Amino acid sequence: MRIDTARLARASSRHPWRVLAVWLLVVAAMAGASQRWLAGALTTDIDFTNEPESRRAMRLVEERVTGEQPDTEFAIVRSSALRVDDPAFEAYVRRVQAAIAGLGPSVVAAPAEEGVAAPAASGSGGLVSVYDLRAAAERASDPAERAALRERADALVSADGRGTLIAVPIVDTELDTVERLRATLEREREEGFELLLAGPATLNADTTEVAEEDLRRGEAIGLVAALLVLVVVFGALLAAVLPISIAFAAIPVAFGGVALLARAFGLEFSIFTTNMASMIGLAVGIDYSLFIVARYREERRGGAEPLSAIEIAGATASRAVFFSGLTVVLALLGMFIMPTTIFRSMATGAILVVLASVAASLTLLPALLGLLRDRIDLPRLRRAGRPGRGPDPAGGFWDRWTGVVMRAPVVSLLAAVAVLGGLGVVYSTIEKGTTQTAASLPDEVESKRAFLVLVQDFAAGGQADPVWVYVEGDLGTPELDRAIATLRAAIAQDGAFAPQVQVIPSSLGDPRALVVQAIPSGDAFGRASFSAIDRLRTETVPRAFAGTDATVLVGGMPAIFADFVRQTDDYQPVVLAFVLGLSFLLLMTVFRSIVVPLKAVAMNLLSVAAAYGAIVLVFQHGVGIELFDALGFRFQQVEAIEAWLPLLLFSVLFGLSMDYHVFLLSRIREAYDRTGDNAASVAYGLRTTGSIITGAALIMVAVFTAFAAGRLVPLQQMGFGLAVAVFMDATIVRSVLVPASMKLLGDRTGTCRRGSGGCRRWPSKDTGPRMRGRARARPWPERRASPDETGRSPVGFGPPWHPITTDSAHGSGPSGSGRSPSTPWCGGRSPRPRARSRPSASRRCGFPKEAALATSRPTSRCCSERPTASRSARVWRT
Repeated sequence: MRIDTARLARASSRHPWRVLAVWLLVVAAMAGASQRWLAGALTTDIDFTNEPESRRAMRLVEERVTGEQPDTEFAIVRSSALRVDDPAFEAYVRRVQAAIAGLGPSVVAAPAEEGVAAPAASGSGGLVSVYDLRAAAERASDPAERAALRERADALVSADGRGTLIAVPIVDTELDTVERLRATLEREREEGFELLLAGPATLNADTTEVAEEDLRRGEAIGLVAALLVLVVVFGALLAAVLPISIAFAAIPVAFGGVALLARAFGLEFSIFTTNMASMIGLAVGIDYSLFIVARYREERRGGAEPLSAIEIAGATASRAVFFSGLTVVLALLGMFIMPTTIFRSMATGAILVVLASVAASLTLLPALLGLLRDRIDLPRLRRAGRPGRGPDPAGGFWDRWTGVVMRAPVVSLLAAVAVLGGLGVVYSTIEKGTTQTAASLPDEVESKRAFLVLVQDFAAGGQADPVWVYVEGDLGTPELDRAIATLRAAIAQDGAFAPQVQVIPSSLGDPRALVVQAIPSGDAFGRASFSAIDRLRTETVPRAFAGTDATVLVGGMPAIFADFVRQTDDYQPVVLAFVLGLSFLLLMTVFRSIVVPLKAVAMNLLSVAAAYGAIVLVFQHGVGIELFDALGFRFQQVEAIEAWLPLLLFSVLFGLSMDYHVFLLSRIREAYDRTGDNAASVAYGLRTTGSIITGAALIMVAVFTAFAAGRLVPLQQMGFGLAVAVFMDATIVRSVLVPASMKLLGDRTGTCRRGSGGCRRWPSKDTGPRMRGRARARPWPERRASPDETGRSPVGFGPPWHPITTDSAHGSGPSGSGRSPSTPWCGGRSPRPRARSRPSASRRCGFPKEAALATSRPTSRCCSERPTASRSARVWRT
């Protein structure tokens, strides 16, 4: 894809008010759309776009057995002094039950009529208490029905006999429904009794609330940290605020895009989509604009006029931003291969915010720079570089560090690989599951306390999320009756399920279908429940129904999550191949090389694997939990890592980690094009980008760490993994692996061979039209200003070269002529210049290649040179 970023920067900087007005309208419109429609599009549910066994089972259950099932909440009533059989306890439960029923059909799906027995499905079709079930059992004439009702009544009583549950079917899981239920329970509270509310709707409401609080807190902390880093990097407040303003423009646009997609196509997005978009938007929005502003200020220090500096920054840093953003988007597209909504929704939010950040960096930022110009250095907090002062910090820390690494490249490479690979090995011990239950909420949240009460005090803690085994066949035959009885006995003997196993016949009159309900005895979404579901499918059901022609499917929410975990494992190789393949092709197109993208892919895989290992080490094995607690984090050790996290982190990190490679390798290539010296070019690239990339990495780490400091375990894991990966990528990978590997590979990292008749272009600051003919296209070194722009000789404004203006068939002229800011030069026969632009022989002077990187001032008083016509010579001669 050919995007003229220099032309975009030039047009935006010359028409700043128009660009600013367009962006203000877009941001306002998108913010309004998100305010109106976004909240209703977010959910905690995870759904499939295909139909695994659990989804088929639930579809058939609703179609042939129970009809459409309402969501069920449980009101928990406990007393420290009274038992459930006490008349005072019963009177209080009846009062609470009547108060909930009084909310009417706008909240309760179908209140039970007085004296009517509980419905067939536990907790569905009516407001049910233990006393309703016991009364129905007394009236039942069938001994089997009486026994079943008593079993269901016993399941609603706690193990110590001092607590009970009231099953409340609700019409929807909206926040308003939960708030009305909670308000009713609050009014009915009485001394000596404890009232709690648990269920999917309550979990959804509390998770949403905590996620929004964490989002606001993470944004505030991340912005403050980013502003401090930017102030240190730029030494000026206004220059530090500019990148943050780009992030502020991109995030509302992404939120609005999500809201519009939900509105237009009736989609639902994961509750974590907004957190993901906000986190990625802050990171990439600030980072992308940081690189562009830094390059603009560097060009100004080199002597370029403001508009020319914006254009040069557009041809270099903006181009790198474009390809970096494109890499992130392509990596995130791999998430759409997964047939689950959480991957697609979070990828959608991240893609939209990256696209918005790139668009704002390429257009809005140049417009703001065109308005502010040198005022971005106000108010100055430290002394800034003066125009005309060379930007190359030779002899500093990065020069010394690069020398140390490149003097012992093998040792440096092995040490870095050992550190990253050692962490990556820990990933082999990962246990995948989900923490998206009330157990992952903070201790002070009511739904978590209710969840713990369900698990600890009741024999069947997973009553809110039972496992349903759908059976279809010739019911009533001896063979099938024996099979169902065998299945019930096997489930009751499995310690992962409660002994109360209920058979639910069809309430729709279908004689060939029924449901066997199994209630998890602990966490319905824990590892034990997932293992029990696997046993049901692979051992219990095949053994019980052997020799019958019945259709048996295992469904329910626990089975749905088990299928989700399985599908992440099944699709993982496909996603990895897709992301790696597309990223390799894009990098090969950008850098016109095979070695460079292979090296970048390998290094990024190392950093991603190390981040995986760090997550498993801290959250699963608990290593360092106490230290993080002392630092103010509230990390929780869990038995399983989020199943969706590895694939999502891989796509995000693989894209983000390419940023530093693109920026660093672009500067290295610029230097290599001038000198042909691999070692000197690596040193030049590291020292000229060292402080900027370090600042960008610190910003990303600060933003991700702020989100890791939240209270939801999935976001803690995601923020921690992103922070660790970016930190290692900006330190070990960039500072050790890149210089060591490039030293060992030497000129094989480049795309041009000396003495060859052809050379493929590396995207650098020279983005003019491709040269025609067989000449080797060698980009001109950095140009600071031209007589066309300053009206005087560019002596003292950086290197003394002045690109010769050519006709459009061979190249492009200097900035201000309507063409690209610099002209690629071909060794060998030069393009024929226009007569008006040819420098006179008396004004040519020498400039040896060794001086190209060592200084930014001319070695003699002249204003323009041109390279030798010889292909092999790499000197600038008179």
